[in-house]
Amino acid sequence: MNWAMQLFMHHAYAVLFGWVLVEQAGLPIPSVPILLAAGTMSSAHRLHIAIVIPLIVLASFLSDSLWYWLGKHYGSRVLELLCRFSFEASTCVSKTQGTVVKRGAVTLLFAKFVPGLSTVAAPIAGQARIPFAVFTLYDTVGTLLWAGAWLFAGRFFGDLVRRSHEIFSQLAHDGGPMVLLTVLAVVLYRFIKRRRFLHELRGLRLEPGQLMAMMGDADREGEEKPFIVDLRHPLDVLSNPEVVPGALRIAPDDLLRSRALIPRERDIVLYCTCPSEETSAKIALELRRLGIKRVRPLRGGLQGWKDAGYPLDLV
Repeated sequence: MNWAMQLFMHHAYAVLFGWVLVEQAGLPIPSVPILLAAGTMSSAHRLHIAIVIPLIVLASFLSDSLWYWLGKHYGSRVLELLCRFSFEASTCVSKTQGTVVKRGAVTLLFAKFVPGLSTVAAPIAGQARIPFAVFTLYDTVGTLLWAGAWLFAGRFFGDLVRRSHEIFSQLAHDGGPMVLLTVLAVVLYRFIKRRRFLHELRGLRLEPGQLMAMMGDADREGEEKPFIVDLRHPLDVLSNPEVVPGALRIAPDDLLRSRALIPRERDIVLYCTCPSEETSAKIALELRRLGIKRVRPLRGGLQGWKDAGYPLDLV
């Protein structure tokens, strides 16, 4: 795998720019190992931090600006897209929306340090209508903090290694494969974590057709309909003001805090924005662990219900 080190050595600036660009664009490949490697190489004067940092800021700004614009104009549909293709994004959407509403653009200062949140912070900032000038300022400062922390950590490590000629020579020879193996290990960990979650979820999901049948049966027999909960954030509802008929809008944290009010004698159906129904699935699993067994996430979330052609109410 020495070719990897040679490629990085000869095209380090281009690799750094492209890697950060595609990671911030949503591809689930971590940039941290590359930033650490770049910092280590700078200790041997093979890269210059004064060039590396502007390249990283530019790459990140290009991707983040695109997501900001998409979030501003398309709202929850963009977040649905991210949830489909990212291992981490769907776990952070609801938390990031709440953080952005509460703290505003300050969220962008630390967003890149948190897996998943880094991906969704920019489109949610656009969705929340944070002014672009304010977004640019905080996003740039956040990128500088993130890139600077990992680059200088790598530089510090490189300075320590340089004191041992043998270790430095070994690192120069095996550095490329080590970086690639680290990236592959992170991606594999995220993939396995995702597969475990889906395995736990297997058999728990409720199909849109099943929910429609349950609602129809309740109407015919004069019984109470399923207790349907819309877990979406107000920002999502603002851009998509439709709900499953009879659904109550309750925030995930409020639902967990108020679980004593949940009717245990009725079927409880949860749905959220993400097509992978990750938020509703996690809340359903938590409620089941707390003894509320008749709770299930709606497969595909609100989008799955709409795709099936079933009726909707306006908020």
